[in-house]
Amino acid sequence: MPPIYVTGHRNPDTDSISSAIGYAELKGRLDPHNEYVPVRLGDCNAQTRWVLERSRAPEPEFLPHVSLRARDVMQTSFPVSGQEQTIREAGIAMMRADLELVPIVDDDGALVGVLTERALARRFVRESRHTSTLEDAPTTVSAVAEALDGRMLTDGNATLAGRVWVQSMDVQSPTGIAQGDVVVVGNRIDAQRLAIERGAALLVLSNDSAPPDEVLALARERGTAVIVSPVDSYVSGRMITLAAPCSELMESDPLTVTIDDLVADVSEQIKEIHYGAAVAIDAHRRPVGLVTRRDLVAPPRRRVLLVDHAEQSQSVAGIEQAEIVEILDHHHIGSIETRVPVTATFDPVGSTATLVVERFRQNGMEPSRPTAMMLLGAVLSDTVILNSPTTTERDHAVVEYLQRVLEVDAAGVGREMFEATADFSEVSAEEIVSRDAKQYHVQSGHTICIAQVEVVGEGLLERKSELLAAMQKARENRELHLYALMVTDVLAKSTQLLVAGETASVARIFAAIPEDSVIELPGVMSRKKEVAPKLLASL
Repeated sequence: MPPIYVTGHRNPDTDSISSAIGYAELKGRLDPHNEYVPVRLGDCNAQTRWVLERSRAPEPEFLPHVSLRARDVMQTSFPVSGQEQTIREAGIAMMRADLELVPIVDDDGALVGVLTERALARRFVRESRHTSTLEDAPTTVSAVAEALDGRMLTDGNATLAGRVWVQSMDVQSPTGIAQGDVVVVGNRIDAQRLAIERGAALLVLSNDSAPPDEVLALARERGTAVIVSPVDSYVSGRMITLAAPCSELMESDPLTVTIDDLVADVSEQIKEIHYGAAVAIDAHRRPVGLVTRRDLVAPPRRRVLLVDHAEQSQSVAGIEQAEIVEILDHHHIGSIETRVPVTATFDPVGSTATLVVERFRQNGMEPSRPTAMMLLGAVLSDTVILNSPTTTERDHAVVEYLQRVLEVDAAGVGREMFEATADFSEVSAEEIVSRDAKQYHVQSGHTICIAQVEVVGEGLLERKSELLAAMQKARENRELHLYALMVTDVLAKSTQLLVAGETASVARIFAAIPEDSVIELPGVMSRKKEVAPKLLASL
């Protein structure tokens, strides 16, 4: 089964990353039949990297989107034929696999073409009223012997490129046998001699008819190869043309995709090409999958479990095409839509990590030490060391539990975390304003963005002009109604709100007086509870 991706929001913070790691660990234990993979939708910020290093937890892999890729729908079990193998072998493999094509590879396993059902049909329908020929698909004597499961009575492995005859008429009748042709005969010595004397390159004796010594001697003298076939003349004649190598009948420019190509980007090409499939290849051009028209009919969606968000604009790209299996969040119910009912938890606590820890305890389980440290860092981060107005008694209980399990001083860990990651001197203004930024749709139909950084002291405000310029640029590029940045001092327990947009309107909402696009908000620390709700309700 494809994995279930456990993902937080874009521009991930510590709670988003930690909750994905923790919940993926818990779900994997509770549901061993599925693989739960924690992922991230952006780069980890300095605080999250600090917690990852402190906990020694692996950083989740980056997930750029959940749109269907070729690897999600392709068949991974399929036949492959070498370019020197006979088209009979490839055709049988194609039939057994119920496919319309077989990839053809060279000696290194690299794709060189495809043999299609249509090519086989056209070849034999075209020949149905004419003498069969190997002119356009030469083969060898040994390949014919192998196709017939016959015995070679002479040496040599000449290339055969003539017509194929079944000699059934009296030898006195006119015949078209010429130099280089292949002739199938029964136990008629006169017909055998006629074929050799006419210059046949290969004489095939049907029904296990062994030639007399004088005929065999004549064949060696004239350079005619001789094969004894166990089947009758009709079948022998038909099998000879199937002994041509795949390289002679294959299409040498097949439709190919990589395993990460989006299905939406390649589906039309697959539907339009006559054999209705694309070969998925690796970096060495080796076939690793087949995507056929059948694979494009109602393909299974990629599965995701959302933590710490429920807004489509904050979620992974392509979320509207995915199957959402669960939502675990501590924010408001957002714009995410599901096609079927799913388990969705929206619980007003200070951190999604709190909900994850509670789930561990409810199931009688304890998180691994790296995961426990990640979850502790997440709760301390989102509640600003349990000082945010969003903090609940449940957050306190979870912190007490984790510090007991980890045998650490939670408050000390929190102070160390904020102090170690509050230096933005080497961080660009563009990164600062976008690092922990969330977009919201307001009642008027506009979209706003609220970013937040947590600092110690007022040093970052010295870069106010630079930050406002970056915010204004981001606002214009994204066509936003408003861009706000909360600069929250975790020790002073206050926020300076920088605004790119209608600063006066925002100031009135908070009953404050702006100063150069900056609004002072004493005691305000929570975007979720104190800033976002007021802006969403008033703009």
